[in-house]
Amino acid sequence: MVKLCTHCGQRAQLKRPKTFDEVCRECFYKAFEDEIHETIMDNKLFTRGEKVAIGASGGKDSTVLAHIMTTLNARHDYGLDLMLLSIDEGITGYRDDSLETVKRNELQYKIPLKVVSYKELYGWTMDEIVAQIGKRNNCTFCGVFRRQALDRGAWLVKADKIAMPQFI
Repeated sequence: MVKLCTHCGQRAQLKRPKTFDEVCRECFYKAFEDEIHETIMDNKLFTRGEKVAIGASGGKDSTVLAHIMTTLNARHDYGLDLMLLSIDEGITGYRDDSLETVKRNELQYKIPLKVVSYKELYGWTMDEIVAQIGKRNNCTFCGVFRRQALDRGAWLVKADKIAMPQFI
């Protein structure tokens, strides 16, 4: 039996875990965007004129965040100055593809990109750290440095806030 969208009557594509509604693609997008807008407004997350750095790894979560922020900023006239902020840890072969994705996001969403490297911030790459300390606990070091690099990168570009995809 074909399930129909509970909102528009078109063929349902998925069942929303939050509401258990059967929805089509377009109604899902609308509900998703409306809920995020409502969260932004209810919690007063942004103020007109703020510069917001979107933490961009090049993965699907940060790409969705860049999309939703640019879409809602335009649709609801938040008046935000959006930009992408990406971190290059300096791990050979690790970040290359995702940085290319972030560069495509810059073009697609027409927002500037700043890539900040460990080398620029700390004077060494993660590969250089591993060469000194070995592979033991290197993920712990990298995680701490990465979070600090986002904070430092936001400071360098004079961002008022950082939007991170984990909080969607």
